[in-house]
Amino acid sequence: MPKPRKTQVALSATPYYHCVSRCVRRAFLCGRDPLSGRDFSHRRGWIEARILKLTNTFSIDVCAYAVMSNHVHVVLHVDQALAESWSLDQVIDHWHGLFTGSFLSQRYCRGDAMGRAELSALHQQVEVWRGRLQDISWYMRCLNEVIARQANQEDNCTGRFWEGRFKCQALLDEKALAACLAYVDLNPVRAGIADTPEASEFTSIRQRILQRNTAPGSQPVQLLPFSGNPREEMPKGLPFRLDDYLELVDWTGKQVRDGKRGAVAQDLPPILERLAIEPKHWLSMSLHFESRFKGLVGTAYAVKAACRQLGYRRYSGVSRCKELFG
Repeated sequence: MPKPRKTQVALSATPYYHCVSRCVRRAFLCGRDPLSGRDFSHRRGWIEARILKLTNTFSIDVCAYAVMSNHVHVVLHVDQALAESWSLDQVIDHWHGLFTGSFLSQRYCRGDAMGRAELSALHQQVEVWRGRLQDISWYMRCLNEVIARQANQEDNCTGRFWEGRFKCQALLDEKALAACLAYVDLNPVRAGIADTPEASEFTSIRQRILQRNTAPGSQPVQLLPFSGNPREEMPKGLPFRLDDYLELVDWTGKQVRDGKRGAVAQDLPPILERLAIEPKHWLSMSLHFESRFKGLVGTAYAVKAACRQLGYRRYSGVSRCKELFG
């Protein structure tokens, strides 16, 4: 039986999460349907634009994404401190960017005179919105619902576009985060619809490479930046160097495309050495991350600690995490 979302997200354990949404019956509702011959590829652009737009509204950063023909991957970073630092007016502005708000919030924005009871009720409502603006379930709802409505309107039909639940995996440490990022960024290469990461349309890796080539030293503003290796006074961002990560993705992609899962090159990317990941284990994870792990991903120690925080009595994936992460 699937666990409820509140028992899968523990911000005290990690702010990083991998989410996957699939179309109903895994139909090609975002790509070219081989049976009907219809091409829905333009919807992938809808989804990418929506993902990037939501970064301006939620206190949730996008680390990576890949929009495929029948499913979507996003790796998210929940910035809880940012949401808590927002003022009353900022929370209302962010929420009104998604919804019309309430009668009280509309009156407040118009500058109408409000009594003490009305202001108290408004503050209570704003705190609810503050929580939702840092909630992964609300993020995925605001992503998927808009796309489903657009697609149904285009098809002149009703009914489900996405499966009922999105899959969520907690990334507990740097090893899990790096493996998941590479897994998501290499989705089109593994699927055979792109030869290289920079040719992978509707992916974060393509956005990062294009930005780097256009303006060296800069990174896309809509994506959580790479901030370098962990250190004191670490700025907000992914705990890797961008060049190291791109080298890792390029190396991994070559292994996948050449069918050399057992033949590992001698010149390994330095990021694998720093993370102390065996090359054969890395290739296994970058090929099958989603199927290899359940809800919690990281070293066995990190998984057991997260299980205690979430109140789990047992966790079936500890042995696999111990095998691959050590």
